[in-house]
Amino acid sequence: MGNDEMNEGNPDHRFRTLFISDVHLGAGGSQADQLLDFLKHHDAETIYLVGDIVDGWALKSSWHWPQSHNDFVQKMLRKARKGATIIYVPGNHDEFLRSYYGTHFGGIEVVESAIHEGADGRRYLVIHGDIFDLVIQNARWLAHLGDKAYDVAIRLNRFVNAFRRSFGFPYWSLSKWAKFKVKNAVNYIGAFERTLAGEARRYNADGVICGHIHHAAIRDEHDIRYMNCGDWVESCTALAEHEDGRFEIITWADTLRRSSPLVLTSARAA
Repeated sequence: MGNDEMNEGNPDHRFRTLFISDVHLGAGGSQADQLLDFLKHHDAETIYLVGDIVDGWALKSSWHWPQSHNDFVQKMLRKARKGATIIYVPGNHDEFLRSYYGTHFGGIEVVESAIHEGADGRRYLVIHGDIFDLVIQNARWLAHLGDKAYDVAIRLNRFVNAFRRSFGFPYWSLSKWAKFKVKNAVNYIGAFERTLAGEARRYNADGVICGHIHHAAIRDEHDIRYMNCGDWVESCTALAEHEDGRFEIITWADTLRRSSPLVLTSARAA
C-alpha cells in the first residue's frame, strides 16, 4: 500500500460534505498537486465535483496531463470504490460529459444539477453556473478569448509569486486583484451571484452552491444562501459542510500556510 493510500484513511479533518470546483485538469494553470495535498488532510462521506474539473478547452489546443492530474482522477475513483458518494456536475470546460447525465463512471455519478440536503434539512441547488453566464451562452468566441487572457495572467502570476516567495512574502493573486479593481468585473460577479440566488428560489431551495467564476464566497441575501467553491488554479479553495450544517471555505493556496489552513469564510446555515 502506498503512502497516499495510507494517509487517505487518516485525514486531519473529516467533514460531512466537500464541494470542489474548477480544478481544470489538463490546463497548465491547474494546481492539482495542491488539491492532492489538501485531500490528504481533508475527507468527507460525500464529495461534489462542481464543474470544470477537466479542462476540455485546454486539452483541445495542447495536451498537458502530468502525473498529479492522473493521481487526482485515481483518488476520486478509489474513494468511490471505498464507499464515498462522488457526484460530478459538469461545467462549460468539461461540457463533453453533459452527454452522460445519469450515468456512472467507476462509481462517480454524472448529473446536470443536484439538490443537496444539509445536515439541518436546508436544501441547496448544486450547479456549476455557466448556463447563467451570458458571455458563455451568447459569445463563446469571447469566452475563449478571455480564457486565453486568463492563462497569460496565471503565467505572469507564477513569475510574480516566485519573486515574492524569494523575499518571504505570501501568495498574491493578480487576477483576483483585477476582479476587485475593474468595475465591470465587480458588477459581473454581483450579477452572477444574484442570478444564481434567483435560480435557487425557482427550485424552492434555501441556497445555491456553484463554481465557474473562480471567486469563493458565502453570502446570505434575501433569505437565500449563495456559496461558491472557488477554484484550484489560483486561490485553491474548497467548500466544506460540517456535521452540524455549518459551512466554511478553506483555502490551501499558499505553501507557507499548509501547516495551518486559512478559513476565508465561516457561516452557520441558519
